[in-house]
Amino acid sequence: MSKRDLKKYLTELSKEQLEEQIIELYDKFSGVKVYYDFAFNPNEDKLVREAKFKISNEYFPVKGKKPKMRRSVAQKFIKHFISLGVDSFIIADLMLYNLEIAQTFSAERVVKQELFFKSMLTSYQQAVSFMIEKGILTDFKSRVVAVKEETITQKWVNYYEFMAVVERLEY
Repeated sequence: MSKRDLKKYLTELSKEQLEEQIIELYDKFSGVKVYYDFAFNPNEDKLVREAKFKISNEYFPVKGKKPKMRRSVAQKFIKHFISLGVDSFIIADLMLYNLEIAQTFSAERVVKQELFFKSMLTSYQQAVSFMIEKGILTDFKSRVVAVKEETITQKWVNYYEFMAVVERLEY
């Protein structure tokens, strides 16, 4: 069904029928429930705290487990926040937080998995692209540069690629 067909269908429904359908969607689909819960009570601070806790738990587990260092955990939160329409500044902060916590971890422990460095570069590129797209890069430029500088300090195998991202911003 196209969006146009959907609009036509919806205009033919009474207010009561529309309400019934929305309630049915709310009951049936968790995504709809999450959306409406957020729309009517956008407690972004709580969501961000929970996300940052879970991301940091990937590197510094609360319960003495081995760190998993999964980039996918942060990516799920970022995608979720984007789908909810969370403020771009909050999303950018979370993107950079993910990189910063990973760098804190790699400063304390030797990371040998090349995939770790590759995935952090991908996160970095996505964060910078997101900030450019939203027009907020200047607000986060010092943190973006600090992440790049830390890759040099820690001698990450791909630090030159982080440098290239920042160099492209300066031209």
